[in-house]
Amino acid sequence: MRSSVKIAAVVLLPLALSACAASDESKPITFTDDRGVSSQPFPKNYRTEVLAFLKTYLNDPVGVRGAVMAEPIERVVGGRLRYVVCLRFSPRESDGGYREPRERAILFVDGRLDRIIENAAEPCAGLAYAPFAELEKLTR
Repeated sequence: MRSSVKIAAVVLLPLALSACAASDESKPITFTDDRGVSSQPFPKNYRTEVLAFLKTYLNDPVGVRGAVMAEPIERVVGGRLRYVVCLRFSPRESDGGYREPRERAILFVDGRLDRIIENAAEPCAGLAYAPFAELEKLTR
């Protein structure tokens, strides 16, 4: 009987631990320590932080087309008020072609870039975009 308990513990413990690290839309893994502060500071260096992040996020940051960005705006994301920066762009694919523009939201916590939201329709609804030439000029 004891051996079956040990086997169950050996099998179930890694499974339980992997579930702790998993992410879903309701509770994503973040880069910053989210203290749940309701009043968030404006992300002063948002353009620089977004460019630095996208340089590593994109498989090939060279040759981005149609890049536009909305100014930071406060939105409720995951039940908390956060600053969000919305982007729309077409990255160059590995075959040299381009897909339809992608819309992404960059979430800021405590004034720092926290994560990207790939399904950005809701947080980016109704925003006014302006050209984001710096993204189109990225190099490796």
